[in-house]
Amino acid sequence: MSYLFYQHELEQPMSLSGDSYLIDIESGDTLNKVLWGLSSNGVLPATWAAKLYAKEFDLANGLKVGEFRLSANATIPNLFELITGNNQIQYQAQFIEGSQFKQVLEVLDGQEKLKHLLTGKSHAEILAALELGDTVKHLEGQFYPDTYAYLKGDSDVSILKRAHQHLNEVLKKEWSTRQKELPLKSPYDALILASIVEKETGAKEERAQIAGVFTRRLNTKMRLQTDPTVIYGLGDEYQGNITRKHLKAYTPYNTYRIKGLPPTPIAMVGQPAIHAALNPEKGETLYFVAKGDGTHAFSNTIYEHNKAVRKYQLRRRSDYRSSHQVDAIKQFKSQQKKIDN
Repeated sequence: MSYLFYQHELEQPMSLSGDSYLIDIESGDTLNKVLWGLSSNGVLPATWAAKLYAKEFDLANGLKVGEFRLSANATIPNLFELITGNNQIQYQAQFIEGSQFKQVLEVLDGQEKLKHLLTGKSHAEILAALELGDTVKHLEGQFYPDTYAYLKGDSDVSILKRAHQHLNEVLKKEWSTRQKELPLKSPYDALILASIVEKETGAKEERAQIAGVFTRRLNTKMRLQTDPTVIYGLGDEYQGNITRKHLKAYTPYNTYRIKGLPPTPIAMVGQPAIHAALNPEKGETLYFVAKGDGTHAFSNTIYEHNKAVRKYQLRRRSDYRSSHQVDAIKQFKSQQKKIDN
């Protein structure tokens, strides 16, 4: 009779006030604590049956850590199937191509279910916490843009480590199939160039063209003269317009002043931009200018380029769009004096 009563209790649906009930199991929680919580909230009337069931199938030490959603009409066997399997509620943190590291940190800070170990930390402290190795000196561009699933109690450190590993895997694969005789000495150089390509265009069909322009400029010792690097070097000083003063000012990222690549990436990059940087489109173009519709006009000579600037920048269309929101007239005048100097 007692066994039949036990079986009856196992088959009884638990008492949920709504469609579901959230179970939160933290590291170190015992089965007794979990069952007591369910009982005290009126969800599990008969803890004795649950304890007996756990003992019968040796489940007491098999609890998983995390949050679980118990469905209506769940029985005691359903409960243990839920909390001893990998059925935790998953959350997501999404990193977008072209984002800077400070924006990555903002995304992580906004994840309420994460354990925040990096909030308020300095660049050096974050580097130490991530343990990325002696070769990583700067955090910009060191993480792959993607959506990362995590469980309650996971840390911001764990997500960034996964994002860094993902980037290394993509970069290693693309580097192994790169074009020959590129002006890039290392995968890190490729990452820097890819970040510039990423910031220069959102049109996927243009990435290889843009990379081709920069590759030819590097090969011929021309300055890259690309606005996104200038903007990055300005930091908080940039308020939406690049001025002549900005183009004259020296920063390690002002590619109107420095030769070659800037010292670090300027943004987070995806596989398409990395692929473009390592497989640039061949040709003779050395210049490009935003047309105002999200794409660019490419030119072989400075004469053709200046004509394109007059057409697309000085006579802007009413619905002009620019990813950099530059002051076009000032930029054009400064380019006249600066190109190839």
